[in-house]
Amino acid sequence: MIIPKLVLIPIIAGVATQVIKFIIQALKGELRWSELKEYGGMPSAHTAFVIALDTVIWRNEGLASADFAVAFIFSLLIIRDAIGLRQFLGQHAKILNMLVKELPDQEEKKFSMKIVERLGHTPWQAIVGGVIGFLVGYFLYSWVPVRW
Repeated sequence: MIIPKLVLIPIIAGVATQVIKFIIQALKGELRWSELKEYGGMPSAHTAFVIALDTVIWRNEGLASADFAVAFIFSLLIIRDAIGLRQFLGQHAKILNMLVKELPDQEEKKFSMKIVERLGHTPWQAIVGGVIGFLVGYFLYSWVPVRW
């Protein structure tokens, strides 16, 4: 199977960022394999992925291209949602989990699954993810052949 580098490099950036996130949690003594597929946390894999995509499109097509403009606008939307909307949803999840704990035991058992609270990113997590995405996109663009 042939994978174009414009697809491969952002995937590498996203996967590398998830691995970095996993290592950070492991160093904190919170080693969980589920960390590899969870949302939120430091750094933002969503941001790394879209910024790497922007970077390879910029390197391939130029800043004035329609392709770069479309990718950049969608990246802003994704990053904004990661910081804003999903952070807001995480706060709601925390409140809902607290309310369920306050229920009588019989009622609480009906809600045995805890809602995931870590969904969004802080601006700092998004910035670090963006830097990783840019660096991976910029440097791998020159090294990875056109088709892998």
